Amino acid sequence: MQKITLFLASSSELKADREQFEIFIYRRCKAWFDRGIFLHLDIWEDFLDAMAPGGLQSEYNRAIRSCDLFVLLAYNKVGKYTAEEFRQAFGQFSATQKPFIFTYFKTPPTTTNREELQSLWAFEDTLKELQHYKTEYHTIEGLREHFGNQLEKLAANGFIHLSPTVDETAGSEARPGPTATVTGDGNKVYQDIQGSSINDSSKTYNIDKIDSARFE
Repeated sequence: MQKITLFLASSSELKADREQFEIFIYRRCKAWFDRGIFLHLDIWEDFLDAMAPGGLQSEYNRAIRSCDLFVLLAYNKVGKYTAEEFRQAFGQFSATQKPFIFTYFKTPPTTTNREELQSLWAFEDTLKELQHYKTEYHTIEGLREHFGNQLEKLAANGFIHLSPTVDETAGSEARPGPTATVTGDGNKVYQDIQGSSINDSSKTYNIDKIDSARFE
């Protein structure tokens, strides 16, 4: 079983989107569990609100540095804690090439608060300087679709090790049909020979997609 750990960072204004994203990851985990993949999602609501050495944010940062995928959601603002979490993720990526970082901006912003918008613009400028560009989404459906595609790409390039499905395994283990050898010059009728090979004197007929055939 391969465990893939995700950390989701966002401000409190995107609580509904966080909850829907959590449901999406849970469902994908169920779909992939029998294929050897367990997806574990950390969100800040999951952490114990108790005193910790260095503060609670240090606990978040520790989880970020050990995760495989870091996902950031932004909307009307990027708070200092969300920005700090991104810095932790990017610093870890620069040092170890992990975690993979995904930044999503919900559009369009609905705030008119200049201070909030400035925090958003400043974060966008930071991404441009790092040559890490944002992905926009308008609805939770769009977010799920895009991130789901990213998970599929990670599986395709081998980062996520999906085991074959039952159908794929069955297909690879398909057995050849029976083989019959016949002789003589008369007319011959062959029935129920799908998946079979017939050796008729010097000729071989490989039958794949039919249930009966006549050769005269």
